Amino acid sequence: MGVISTKSFRHTLFEDAQALLTGTLFVALGVALFKQVGMLTGGTVGIAFLLHYASGWPFGLLFFCINLPFYWLAYRRMGLAFTLKTVAAVTLMSTLSEALPRLVQFSQINTWFAAIAGGLMIGAGMLILFRHRASLGGLNILVLYLQDSRGWRAGYMQAALDASILLGSMAVVSPERIGYSLLGMAAMNAALAINHRPGRYMAV
Repeated sequence: MGVISTKSFRHTLFEDAQALLTGTLFVALGVALFKQVGMLTGGTVGIAFLLHYASGWPFGLLFFCINLPFYWLAYRRMGLAFTLKTVAAVTLMSTLSEALPRLVQFSQINTWFAAIAGGLMIGAGMLILFRHRASLGGLNILVLYLQDSRGWRAGYMQAALDASILLGSMAVVSPERIGYSLLGMAAMNAALAINHRPGRYMAV
């Protein structure tokens, strides 16, 4: 089968809206699993996790604020439509991450399951957002820009950046939680590396 052309296929407004809601919901559920067992991840989500654990401030508020400086880069590099959808995705993610604990409660969860299932859900959610030309801000913007401009694989770049952030958190997080977090990140980035390749899905 040939590559889908951007000239022959464009997402409708409704399709973009449901993708933003579905993608951010998947990510928020994965984050809820990570948070339940005290795990971390990379990117702006990982930074928000660290600040949340250290300060007790709401994760959603921290995530929203951390992303504010990246919107100008998104606009300059990726355009207005991408930026607006990213702002919407970040806002939805921030809201859902605070609302889910009131809607879903985990009385018991296996840490291995949380790492793998949470990582896959985050990866699937990010994949949905990427395919509708949106992101969760932060390093995702840089990763998508480099994939579009240089052809570098988004999953591999995200893995390298996330690993660097996670290793930097070893001073405040136990080695056991770091290990589980690395497993979760591996699951997340495997979903991206396998399913999100330049030229495979180019609809906007």
